[in-house]
Order: sequence, then C-alpha cells, then structure tokens
Amino acid sequence: MNQQLKVAVIGGGSSYTPELIEGFILNYPTFPISEIVLVDIEEGLRKLTIVGQLAERMIAKSGLPIKLSLTLDRRSALKGASFVSTQMRVGRLEARGWDETIPLKYGMIGQETTGPGGMMKALRTIPVLLDVAKDMEELCPDAWLLNFTNPAGMVTEAIHKHSRIKSIGLCNSPIGAYKWLSELYQVPAERIYCEFAGLNHLHWITTITIDGESKLPELLANRDGYSARNVPQYDWNATLLSSLGAIPSYYLKYFYLHREILAEQQAAAAKGETRAATVQQLEDELFELYKDENLAEKPKQLEQRGGAYYSEAAVKLMNSLYNNSGDIQTLNVPNGGILDFLPDDACIEVNCKVYSQGLETMPVAVVPQAVKGLIHAVKTYEALAIEAAVSGSRDMALLALAHHPLVPSANDAEAMLDEMLERNKAYLPRFFQHAGK
Repeated sequence: MNQQLKVAVIGGGSSYTPELIEGFILNYPTFPISEIVLVDIEEGLRKLTIVGQLAERMIAKSGLPIKLSLTLDRRSALKGASFVSTQMRVGRLEARGWDETIPLKYGMIGQETTGPGGMMKALRTIPVLLDVAKDMEELCPDAWLLNFTNPAGMVTEAIHKHSRIKSIGLCNSPIGAYKWLSELYQVPAERIYCEFAGLNHLHWITTITIDGESKLPELLANRDGYSARNVPQYDWNATLLSSLGAIPSYYLKYFYLHREILAEQQAAAAKGETRAATVQQLEDELFELYKDENLAEKPKQLEQRGGAYYSEAAVKLMNSLYNNSGDIQTLNVPNGGILDFLPDDACIEVNCKVYSQGLETMPVAVVPQAVKGLIHAVKTYEALAIEAAVSGSRDMALLALAHHPLVPSANDAEAMLDEMLERNKAYLPRFFQHAGK
C-alpha cells in the first residue's frame, strides 16, 4: 500500500499518548504512518504541549519520517485522516471524582465506568463523540474510528446507532489478560487463545488454551486471576468460580463482591481518598517526567495507569486493518446475533478476525447460563442510558439507573441523579435545554 497514513488522536494531551507514539514507532515497518495529529481542547493545551514535545523527541530519536503536529482545531486534525483514535475525558479528572464520590452518599458503588458514575461519564461523553463522528462523516468518511474512551462499549454502541462512520471499540482488559497469561506460563501471547463472552467491563473468559491445551481448570483452581490497579483486590470466591467455569473480568467484583467493595470505597472516601485523586497524582508525576528534555522514550511509570497497554492494542488494531491481517483480536462490536439473547445492535465484547474491509465476528462457543441474565440486565441499562445521553432526557436517565443491578432504590437513584446532573451541568447542555426533561 502506498497511501499516506494520517492518524488523528482526539485527546492528544492524554498521559497515554507516549505509549501510542511508541506503538507507531515500533510498528512502522508494517504500518508506515506518515502523519500524526494530536488534538485537544483549550483547557488541555498545557498537557498537549508537554506530551507533544516528548512525542517529537521520541520520533526524532527513531529517525523515522513521521510528521507530528499539535492543534486545538479538531476539524483540521480530522481532514483526510485514515484512522482516528479517541482517548479523551470529558470533564477531566474533576468529573471522575464526582462519579466516584456522589453515589457513595446514596449507598451505591462509585466508579467511573460501572454503575451510576459510569452512566454520568456516558452522558458527558456520548454527545461529544457523536459530534466527532459527524465531523468524520464530512472530513474523513472512509476513516476508522477506534474508540478507547470509556465507557467504551456504550460509546461505541451509540456511534453505531447514531452515525454512519466505521467504528470499533477497544479496551485494555483483554490484552491485559494475555499479558498476565504470557507471564504466568512464560510463553509468547501468540501461543495463547482466550475466548471472551459478554460486554465491555462485563465479560467472562470462558476458554483459555496454550498450544490447544486447556488451562482453564487449573487457573480456576488457582484463583489468583488477573486484575487491575484501579479495582480493589479481593480474592474471588472459590465455589463461585468453579461453578461458573469461567474467569470473570475484574470489574465483575463490583457485582459479585458488592458489599465488600462498597464498604471499602466508603471508608476510603471518608479519608478523602479516591481513585481520581490517585490518578491525578500519578498524572502530575508523569507530566513532570515528560517535561525532561532528555527523556525520549515512554517512561516505565506509565504502566501504573489503569489503562496501560491500551495503546498497544490500538496500534495493533490499526496495523491489522491496514494490512488485512485476519488475526484475532477482542473488540467491542455490534452483536449481530452472536449472543442470541441480546438485540443485534447491542455492542458486545468478543473475538473478531480483523480485515481491511471490516471485522468478522467470531461465534462464542461458551456462555455460562448463569451469566446471561446479568449481561441482559446491564445491556438493558446501557441502551436506556445511551437514549438518555442522545435525547437529554432526565426521565430516561432515571429509567436507566432503576434497571442497573447496582442501583437498589429508584427513590435514592432519583435524588442522586438530580445531584449528579446539577454538578455536571456544564457538560450536559442537552439536559438543561428544556425543563430538565
């Protein structure tokens, strides 16, 4: 292929960007990117400048002919792009702090992608991503949008339902599972196969093989499982795992160990400790490192971020789309009948073969009967929340919350929703355009 490869990164001032740049450099022989445009908003200009200068040093060190530019003009960044990657946070970490703390006052889990906090993040984010998609329809209609912005499954579903662009959602959880298994068994990831069943941040690994030999029984007995730094570290219940016959995503601890995690969150909040504050401190440290004019590589400390390795997954996906590779990756895509108990247009997290013209979604061989109800319930909530985000309907937002398994009371949910909407007012214009309905 001789086409010019331009990649636009929405949220280019993110602390993840050096990992993305590293991926482009390492993959240049098979994915010869010609131009990278990092775009952000005015409030992100300082971070964009710092991370952009590090990116320039990384590219200069590589000696590769990659043009890098920084801009606050999203439309100019999108024009003629082959790929668009999104890694933005509407409301920044301040809003994440609200997502994590307000629900706790009402006796509910506070988390940025799961439960009430996850819905608020979706309400803030989906309209902005749909605006990006609208610009793409005009300025780069043939480009692929690779969405990492959380809640990734919901955002991707909204884009598929309300725009005409080509979009794929991705998450670092599946690649994290492969890295965990690769390290555990001391084998390259290429020899490992995992089958995922479920939704983004609500999946179960139902098959794990190495060179075709099943490792799932011994892993279920081991119970260590892979986890993430942003999820409390409780041991899984041994009887639960053996009965399931599958390894749950670490986000499922919010469901299976609800009481324990809620108590821990409330205790931490009482001491003024939140994940948002921890991430803010880590980001401040990272950007101090990024300022070092002698630094010309991704610092190891970046791997401490909860979303570490996402950029590796993003570049791998771009590479496969560009080269028509047909390799298997775990992605967020429309269901299309794969899970027969969900609507066809529901986005699920599933293995896909990646080709230049699109994805071939692979059948899911095993879906534990016990998890189908939870998947269906959370997907019902997600569909309602997407409708609320698009319409700006408070009533629809409450309906979504009332049907989330982590919300025990519609009355408490309504009071909580009113507080959260008011706190997020600057980022939710649709909700305040017409009498709050």
